[in-house]
Amino acid sequence: MSGELSQSVIKRIIRQVGLECAAQGQSLSETLVAFMVKAVVLDPRNDFNMDRILTENDMQDLIQLCVTRLLDTTNPSLSTIKMQVYFDMNYTNRDELLSEQERVLEGKLAPVVRAITESGPRAQEEMEKVYQKIVTYVLLRSGLGSPTDIEAVREVTAALQSVLPQTEMITFISLSKKDKEQQLKDLAMLVTGIRLYNKKCQKGGSSIDDLPDILNKAIPSATQTLDERLNSCQLLAHRYTALLESMQEDPQGYSQLSTSKLKEALFNVRQYEAFLCILQSDAITSAQEVESLDVQFEAAMMVLKNTVQDKTSIESKEVFPLFMELSKLWTGFQDEMLLLSFLTNMADNLQQFLEIQSQLFPVEMLTSLPEGVTVKTDEERIKETMGTRVNISDLKNQEWLFPENTDNFDQLIIQYHGFCAHSIGVKGLTLPGNPAIGILKHKEKYYVFSSKEAAYIFARDPDKFIQLNIEKAKEYAELIQLLELRHQFEYLVPHAQARNAKKGSMKPPPKHDSGTQTDTHILPPTIVRSYEWNEWELRRKAIKLANLRRKLTHAMQTDLSHMRRENFTQVYLPKDVGTQTKRDNTSNVPKPQIFLKGLRGGSFPTTHMVTVDLTRPLDET
Repeated sequence: MSGELSQSVIKRIIRQVGLECAAQGQSLSETLVAFMVKAVVLDPRNDFNMDRILTENDMQDLIQLCVTRLLDTTNPSLSTIKMQVYFDMNYTNRDELLSEQERVLEGKLAPVVRAITESGPRAQEEMEKVYQKIVTYVLLRSGLGSPTDIEAVREVTAALQSVLPQTEMITFISLSKKDKEQQLKDLAMLVTGIRLYNKKCQKGGSSIDDLPDILNKAIPSATQTLDERLNSCQLLAHRYTALLESMQEDPQGYSQLSTSKLKEALFNVRQYEAFLCILQSDAITSAQEVESLDVQFEAAMMVLKNTVQDKTSIESKEVFPLFMELSKLWTGFQDEMLLLSFLTNMADNLQQFLEIQSQLFPVEMLTSLPEGVTVKTDEERIKETMGTRVNISDLKNQEWLFPENTDNFDQLIIQYHGFCAHSIGVKGLTLPGNPAIGILKHKEKYYVFSSKEAAYIFARDPDKFIQLNIEKAKEYAELIQLLELRHQFEYLVPHAQARNAKKGSMKPPPKHDSGTQTDTHILPPTIVRSYEWNEWELRRKAIKLANLRRKLTHAMQTDLSHMRRENFTQVYLPKDVGTQTKRDNTSNVPKPQIFLKGLRGGSFPTTHMVTVDLTRPLDET
């Protein structure tokens, strides 16, 4: 279908559906409209052929079907799809929510930070203005009071004076911009810690709420509300399931009820139950985190009290880390307040998607069920099948997993959100699967069943029943998310490419500018530096080489030198010594002058040498 329905055609259909719904007073998000277009195309009852190009008439029919379904306020399926779209667009986990909150806070503080870090005051009056901006920053950063609250401003100013006196502003201004920003964060934490300590000592902090006490009261209340809503929707799901099972056994006895509407209502409460379970898990995690923060905060406060102990002065290196630790723990309490508010709002907003239930199936009708209809809870259904399990010898060609032969048995990722893999496609029911019966491993995926018989039937031809489940999801599009089948339908509608592949979210992917740069020369240079194009230069080098060939290097060794080695000695340096005599005396001797005659030889065969001594006598000197 993605080949025929181009992106432009899909956008045109979505735009047209949105305009027609808006003309009739229903303003719908583009994501919801896109999901509905996908649901209508997938539904085999609408007879949209996936293998042919849509004509203009087909597109008009598609638009009208989408508009009709989006304007049908009595359709539980539409409420379920709206619920799924709302949850995907608004829910986020703890880490992402806190990161987003930190990013928003940094954005709000950016102008104040910029005004502080980029200023270069010289006069005393300008210094005081910058100091007041630091006070404002500390208040906004800590979230403990408003800059318009005079009492809070006084407390922060007094605490800041003990950490950063105005006389040290010159040092602060001389820092780099990055160091200033870090210094501001540290100052905010220190001032927050000081104010919290003063509040504990009843010396201030009147504008600071007691977050630990508020959380210890609010979290149990929120958890109890979630439990009540969860029990209520589970009771509805159990009654709907019992009615559908009875209707399948005796179709004639329930002519006044619509099987299709009842199934849609069942899927609606099952999806609501799944979302409430997610919120309940987050609430439990938040309660555990608050409990841990309470213990750490009290311990840190006790250490701080023991360190200070009414001392008039104390070294900053001892007490500053304790103040900063208090501030970090208090930030944890603030984060939990934000998370609790987020979870409460999500739970309250999900309620609106369950209002259709009371209109279609009033409480009076569900409480006065016909005779023979037995309402069973999920726990009771699982308990009934606890004593049965699959016999591996009956189905030797399939791989079955049991707790005793499988590591991390409870952590296996079960298909179809843990519902029975057989009852979905065959009966259209979401019955809880019992892993104790046996988990079927088929093509690296795991399936559970509500009974031993269902497991045997499914295991004889798993691919057939998997395809039945897919067809059921095409008929009821809300099952795609409820049963976690998104990956099998992403290729059908190009708009689905915009959804988050990790969790199936329909949010458009975040975009950002990016750039790349490559090196001028990726490969190492291959330039031959010795290359010469000039012929005369080549001749000059050739003559030089030819001349070198005629040069010889001679070396020689003697018998006395070839075995010599280098010797080193170390001596004491000579001392400067001087002597003095009583008188000076000199003497002089004649210079010897002796000459030899006849050394060159002559005409005679023998050499006659004559020695002539011309040295002057000693007495003549």
